[in-house]
Amino acid sequence: MSINQEELLALVSKPSRYLGGEVNSIRKDPGSCSVRIALAFPDTYEVGMSHLGLQILYAILNGYPDVAAERCYAPWPDMEKVLRTHGLALTTLESRTPLSAFDLVGFSLQYELSYTNVLNMLELGGIPLRCSERSQDAPLVIAGGPCTFNPAPMAPFIDAFVIGEGEEVISEIAAALRQAKAGKYDRNRRLEQLASIPGIYVPTHVSGRRIRKRIVSDLDSWRMPSAPVVPLMKTIHDRITLEIARGCTRGCRFCQAGMVWRPVRERNLHTLEISAEEQLASTGYDELSLLSLSSGDYSRIEDLLIRLMNRYYDRRIALSLPSLRSETLTRTLIEGIRKVRKTSFTLAPEAGTQRLRNVINKGNTEEDLLATTAQVFDAGWKAVKLYFMIGLPSEREEDLDGIVELGHRVLRQARNRGQVTLSLSTFIPKPHTPFQWHRQIGMDEIAERQQYVRKAVRSRSISVKLHDRRMSLLEGLFSRGDQSLGNLIERVFRLGGRFDGWSDQLQFDLWEQAMEDLDISADAYLRERTFDEALPWDSIDCGVSRDFLLQELQNSLSGTLTEDCRNGACRQCGVCDFKEFRIEKAHTEQQKPCEAATGRPGQEPEPHVPASCLRMIFRKLGRARLLSHLEITEALIRAIKKTGSTFVFTEGFHPHPKISFAFATAVGMESEGEYADIHLRNLSSGPGDLAGAINSGLPEGLEVVEMTEILPGTPSLSDTIRGFVYEITVPERLAADVPWPRVEQKAAEFREASSFSILREKKGRKIVRDIRPLVEALELSKECGTLRLRLLFGSEGGVKPGEILTEVLEFERDIVPLMELRKLETLFSP
Repeated sequence: MSINQEELLALVSKPSRYLGGEVNSIRKDPGSCSVRIALAFPDTYEVGMSHLGLQILYAILNGYPDVAAERCYAPWPDMEKVLRTHGLALTTLESRTPLSAFDLVGFSLQYELSYTNVLNMLELGGIPLRCSERSQDAPLVIAGGPCTFNPAPMAPFIDAFVIGEGEEVISEIAAALRQAKAGKYDRNRRLEQLASIPGIYVPTHVSGRRIRKRIVSDLDSWRMPSAPVVPLMKTIHDRITLEIARGCTRGCRFCQAGMVWRPVRERNLHTLEISAEEQLASTGYDELSLLSLSSGDYSRIEDLLIRLMNRYYDRRIALSLPSLRSETLTRTLIEGIRKVRKTSFTLAPEAGTQRLRNVINKGNTEEDLLATTAQVFDAGWKAVKLYFMIGLPSEREEDLDGIVELGHRVLRQARNRGQVTLSLSTFIPKPHTPFQWHRQIGMDEIAERQQYVRKAVRSRSISVKLHDRRMSLLEGLFSRGDQSLGNLIERVFRLGGRFDGWSDQLQFDLWEQAMEDLDISADAYLRERTFDEALPWDSIDCGVSRDFLLQELQNSLSGTLTEDCRNGACRQCGVCDFKEFRIEKAHTEQQKPCEAATGRPGQEPEPHVPASCLRMIFRKLGRARLLSHLEITEALIRAIKKTGSTFVFTEGFHPHPKISFAFATAVGMESEGEYADIHLRNLSSGPGDLAGAINSGLPEGLEVVEMTEILPGTPSLSDTIRGFVYEITVPERLAADVPWPRVEQKAAEFREASSFSILREKKGRKIVRDIRPLVEALELSKECGTLRLRLLFGSEGGVKPGEILTEVLEFERDIVPLMELRKLETLFSP
């Protein structure tokens, strides 16, 4: 009997990575869509679901009635093993369709160390790795993202690269696919179609021309998704991302993003306020992240922050600005950030001395940093993290000493009562930057400089965090590499390399072995480049001219600063045409009126507003059985917030919504009735109507079946529940392997026994427990392939259904996770 992927998810860690069925996900009928596109992210679900770009493309494509866009993420090694062992294909979340069945598979290349994952996803999805090996029926494989500004290393595997911003070009790609399918174009003609679209680089159809990046001139014309997909699990950035601006003209000479995403374009306040309200209403999130390359440079940042705080503070919606420069931080910004939640505060001086900061055109001073950190500590933060780079051009020993000394000076701003972390990464001379001709220091040099800084730190209140030098080498290799490195990527993939950007998964010995086998020297790629040699990324035009980069390189040698063109004269970088493409600042109120913000500025929720306690009964069935207790809790909290009801919060430094569950049901177990008590203010409707509203915001498989208001003094759930009734079904495909006569004998012996002890391990100690008094009933039905258990709680806890299966009935442990477990009933004390 065949087995599907979902049945095997109980065997892997974090099965919620592979479930789908999330709130706001879109599932279309494949038969009604002429174009099918798989959006693939070559990292885990929790990383990919944190990426705004994928959410934007998903919303745009699914906005067309004849286009179905679905998502796929890299499987963790345990899931890959399950797929390969059982001969199953890697599929999308929405329809469980293999990647090979789509018209186009689009990868988002955010990080060079995900390249082996791309190959793994292609192979598991049933698509030949190399472009040259693909048949006429194989999907077109394209890629976008920052890594495509040097597409050479992945050119053997990617049919076409999208250079630049994707909002406009993705619609043009969908139109081309629509036309190609209607005209039954062969593979070569489909590639010719893509190559004719501005901003798309097709390695086999280049014709010697440079491909200029795509730029969205008016960000306000492309609204952020109003209903982004809400992940089932905790993600890297578990919040709403509000992109306030795109591009940066600070001109840091090491920063590829600051060069390739020019010009600066800001969204207007009105657009941002509407987007924030839409996304909060459709998701139930409790945090807004104001995203740009330098959030503090947004021209209306204080106005925006005040408006959002006034509107959302009493709902405990936190605001975060993940990318801040010390000189842009004002008291207003600091106060706004700290109102709801404080963790560590992060700033990036990048270099330890003013000389070196001038070389890289950082544009801030030590005085800026010290003044800012003094305000941060005074505002209540206990920890500050400082990001630095080692290996920058012209770096000297005094610059390393400067990192340590700056750390000590920052610590003194906390009056030695805080904690400072010095985070050291390695400078990588990225393409399309003024430093693209510089060399990257080798692994031995990295280790020497890391240890120099670590040994020079003289305070226990200063810690040093080091970026893995092996990862830095690989990132530099592929940032600066040519097409021949495709052989290296494939070789390491064949040797078993996966998730190279994860320190606990990186197998650097495989890279060393592959480089030796293929006679590849990393130094040949990390070396200094001459001005007259061809660079692997010369076929890509990021908009910034070569002359500008060379002039900036000359300025770096003399330590000459280049002023931000937003504040002065044009620097002739080549990006702006001053017609369609130019710097766009947010409109002032006089130019474009903005609706007044609602809410009460900075006030605590009124304590006298009456609170209600509601008892909720909900089901978790189907896919939802594979959600963890924490994931179910978060899904319920978000769904309740979507209804407009206001939680009562706990007291303390990190207030949380008041919601309490009776007991946590194990991952993999269905339940007909889970119980929770929730405390709410300002109920928007009666309990019955509220249940329906909550259900509209829950992922597939979760459903509230009853809500009732309970009086103060009602006993808690943990005090009144005395046990549960469970039903366990052996799947038909496993039934033949179950020794029923022995199972029935073991069950009979257990029922006759007065005691039955099992051995448990708790916190490293082995404990003997008599579980017989906790089993009120144990019934078997061989004909139906089911077991029914009535399990109670004792003074020292309860007994798990899995323990009955393995310890009492002696089922094999590897079969138990594949059984179907359901909680049928909750037993209450009289």
